[in-house]
Amino acid sequence: MTTGSLQTPTGSPGSLDWDVDRVVADLRALRDASLAARQRAAQPVKLPSRKALAGIVDGLSAALFPNRLGSRELSDSSVDFFVGRMLDIALRELVEQLRRELQLDPTRETESPDSRREEAVAIVRKFAGSLPGIRKLLETDIEAVFVGDPAARSVDEVLACYPGITAVTHHRIAHELFLLGAPLVARMISEIAHSLTGIDIHPGARIGESFFIDHGTGVVVGETTVIGRRVRIYHGVTLGAKSLRRGDDLPLSTEPRHPVVEDDVVIYAGATILGHVTIGSRSVIGGNLWLTASVPPDTTVAQAEARNSEFDGGSGI
Repeated sequence: MTTGSLQTPTGSPGSLDWDVDRVVADLRALRDASLAARQRAAQPVKLPSRKALAGIVDGLSAALFPNRLGSRELSDSSVDFFVGRMLDIALRELVEQLRRELQLDPTRETESPDSRREEAVAIVRKFAGSLPGIRKLLETDIEAVFVGDPAARSVDEVLACYPGITAVTHHRIAHELFLLGAPLVARMISEIAHSLTGIDIHPGARIGESFFIDHGTGVVVGETTVIGRRVRIYHGVTLGAKSLRRGDDLPLSTEPRHPVVEDDVVIYAGATILGHVTIGSRSVIGGNLWLTASVPPDTTVAQAEARNSEFDGGSGI
């Protein structure tokens, strides 16, 4: 190999020669073309770090539930110090990730780096003030699981083991950041939960207290979904929008296009509910249903019962 070259010398058929210099040059050309097409600078800023955001959520979770998710050596006299330390670490790192997001916003190109950082600090300060409210909501979610699932032996088991609580914890944090004007960081936090649990909740979805996702794998909740209080949904449930493509006349992202699920609704496994429809309070939606129409309160929607018919001599046809 010559000095300054990534090229491995060509040798026998078994030699390690991948023509790396040519591949590197081709990749650079593709990057440059992509940047030009998107009118980006030759040295674009870095995206927020998924690894850093995962650490932030872990730190915030430990601060929210220090006696259960924090250090095992905590005492009553040291718990407040621990919470303060975890918050300081997590929130300082969150400022950096939000600063990166703000740098990516083309409408802020004329802003100075200092002004973008000041805005990131302001967002994080508001977010920090929302944490007690997030903790209160999560307490209702955990209690809903414990009360609603006979398999749950304790609230500690619910917090430590249930993927629905992991996903909802990420969502409560992400939703607040989404509302504060950090949609990219919020979406990345939601996708971390998606990878961990198989539960995909868009950070824009509005979800009331005492939300219970049972089992959870395969659950999808779209951006403009509104879910009321004490709602329970099972694995494989989709609260989605009707199919659209980028070439269509797409609605604004904030325009309602997903279901509204009112209080005390139960939606069983595999149900798919599409469009801006309303599922009335206290209704029960059976499993494996395809629903694109609103349902009034106190309604049970189930699949038609299978019927056996005998076709003896043409009878029954």
